[in-house]
Amino acid sequence: FLDVLPVSGASVSTVGELLGSETLSASDALAARLDELQFDLGEGPCWDAMKLGRPVLEPDLRTRPNTVWPAFTAAVLHEDVRSIFAFPLSVGPLRMGAVDLYSLAPVSLDPRQTRQADALAGVVSRHVLRQAISAIDQEAEGPDNAYSRRLLHQATGVVLAQLDISADDAR
Repeated sequence: FLDVLPVSGASVSTVGELLGSETLSASDALAARLDELQFDLGEGPCWDAMKLGRPVLEPDLRTRPNTVWPAFTAAVLHEDVRSIFAFPLSVGPLRMGAVDLYSLAPVSLDPRQTRQADALAGVVSRHVLRQAISAIDQEAEGPDNAYSRRLLHQATGVVLAQLDISADDAR
């Protein structure tokens, strides 16, 4: 993301009940802090991108009305962040989180850059889903984990509900 877009930092996070709310990767401390603010406050661009299933683009936070994300905007105004963008992490109808990008200067993403960032988020989405499935498999194979079957069945149920597929396909 940092190599192809005019942004200063990036983070990848899971958001919500499916995989929990957690920062998986951050380019720097400020990117991680922006994620933590959104988790703690329960609002912000990553929540909107995940809920809406589309990019959320805010080229200048200083001119954005505080009514959209009142607590998040108030907290971010104390940082040097001017622009923030969020792209959903999703595979089909399964929404898992978001990629957040920020800039210290006010910038806009043109349509080509928005498509590039969305495509990159799609690649990251598949990687995050593979990691989550692998983690379930590793826990299920661990001899010391008494609850591994329960976790596997819970994950199967989530996939069934989200993708509307049979139990055999979900496993």
